[in-house]
Amino acid sequence: MDINAALAARSYGAARPLTAPDPAGGSGAQSAAGRFAETFAQTLGAAETAARDTMISGADPHALVTALSEAQLAVETTVAVRDRVVEAYLEILRMPV
Repeated sequence: MDINAALAARSYGAARPLTAPDPAGGSGAQSAAGRFAETFAQTLGAAETAARDTMISGADPHALVTALSEAQLAVETTVAVRDRVVEAYLEILRMPV
């Protein structure tokens, strides 16, 4: 495999450095956390809507089961992420200064 040095230099030059600010605003971690929280809220809202529709108008029970399963997965994922963050924080606290 022949890799042209000029091609590699152009590719590296075209790539946005990791230290450059995000053009969408906010840091990468903040925007990722915001998107995660927004998706989480939407998933829970969809489950609540499906449950209400099923109870009131007798909507499709399969849609209810699917929405509740998605909500359960979202909650379990959120709890796992929270546990990892707390574990990392405690590990930082244990580091000698």
